[in-house]
Amino acid sequence: MRVPTLRYALLPLFSALALTACHSKDDPSQPGGSTPESAVQSSVELIKSGDFNGLWKHALPPADYATLRTDWATQQKMQPPVTDQDRARFNDTMQQLTGPDAENKLYAELQPKLAMMESKYKDQIPVLISVGEAMMKNAVAQSKSVTAEQKTQVNAALDVLGPWAQQAPWFDAAKAKQTVSIAVDTARKLDLKSADQLRAMNFDTTMTKYAIGYAGLKQLLVNYGLSVDDTLDSIKVTELENSNGHARVKIDYTLLGKPLSSESKLVQVDNRWYSEDMVDNVRQAHQRLSQPASAASAPAVAATSAPFSPVASGTSALAPASAGAGSAPTKD
Repeated sequence: MRVPTLRYALLPLFSALALTACHSKDDPSQPGGSTPESAVQSSVELIKSGDFNGLWKHALPPADYATLRTDWATQQKMQPPVTDQDRARFNDTMQQLTGPDAENKLYAELQPKLAMMESKYKDQIPVLISVGEAMMKNAVAQSKSVTAEQKTQVNAALDVLGPWAQQAPWFDAAKAKQTVSIAVDTARKLDLKSADQLRAMNFDTTMTKYAIGYAGLKQLLVNYGLSVDDTLDSIKVTELENSNGHARVKIDYTLLGKPLSSESKLVQVDNRWYSEDMVDNVRQAHQRLSQPASAASAPAVAATSAPFSPVASGTSALAPASAGAGSAPTKD
């Protein structure tokens, strides 16, 4: 389960997803949607439930979904071998998170540090978050894989998330204890026994583990006042254009009480509608992966699986992550 893979592969996915919804309903287990709106709505339902495998299967034409799975297996074989240092680090982390009485032990270590951290960093938090926000916006601006429209959408979401992060009660003892509890519970549900097991997981198992981690992340964010599900539930989709096998929809949604909007493009394949960004990303990633090793040293898997901002490109921008049909959040 590789985080970079998830982040990039789900970026276009989350951007279409976290920002979309529709008026009609299709069966989410079927590839694509009967209309652009229903394609987006089904993606929203799948991302909300954490069914990432179902999300890929729905968001891509069958041939591209098969390519994604094949490329995933190929990329996994290309990863460097697990080292003894990797194993030791993994074992130490998992022992702390899943050992006997882990929750109380971890909180006992954290509790005396909270007051010290608050007195030392409370006044600096707004500045540090502002700097971090500026760095993220700069990284988005420099990215060659994100469209100008998506950059605008991501920046709009960051403008909302920044003030929330500055005001969130990060040093509150009760919330810190709940955070520890969520982290421990999530680690136990992941049931990862070794670094070698982690590396050897196939696509289906990896998607299942992603779902568990995503559920834990959503709980953590709710603990500090940000509900991914509320944002997904607020999504409204309006079709703007539909001709010659291409469609464009407007996605209105609410993030932390602030109304934002985005636009997503969809493409029709065999009479079903799919996220144009998702299809393009998977095909481009396959092309890079198919190049000779000397020319394909770039992270080909980056676009094979993109997970997290719970809202990102085409499905993305919510993701604190990032399946559906389009792009990331933006102010209208």
